[in-house]
Amino acid sequence: RKTILPEQLVLLLRTYYKAYKPSYWLFEGQTGCKYSTSSIRSISRKAVKDTNSNPWATVHTLRHSFATHCIENNINIRHLQNMLGHGSPKTTEIYTKTIEINNKTITSPLDSLLKNNTLHG
Repeated sequence: RKTILPEQLVLLLRTYYKAYKPSYWLFEGQTGCKYSTSSIRSISRKAVKDTNSNPWATVHTLRHSFATHCIENNINIRHLQNMLGHGSPKTTEIYTKTIEINNKTITSPLDSLLKNNTLHG
């Protein structure tokens, strides 16, 4: 699976990488291995609770939201299908509740939010 990294996140990741110097995985667990599914789920639940987000949100909600925002930003359905790892465009269309799409340059939805100053950190 693939994604689009927003420019500001790339800068943060570079800083993180220089500071922590991970040996193999970008984000390593306590033993140096990749995070387990249960650890990721636990981190997600804590973030949802700490931010008073929708209590029904899951890690998969992030994937669905990303896909939906890509569709709203006119990302080509074939590009999105490839990023999501779907074998069929029908799966992508159903999953994202597809709207009219045209070919535009692919950028991260977060970049659009940051350009419009609607997201502050």
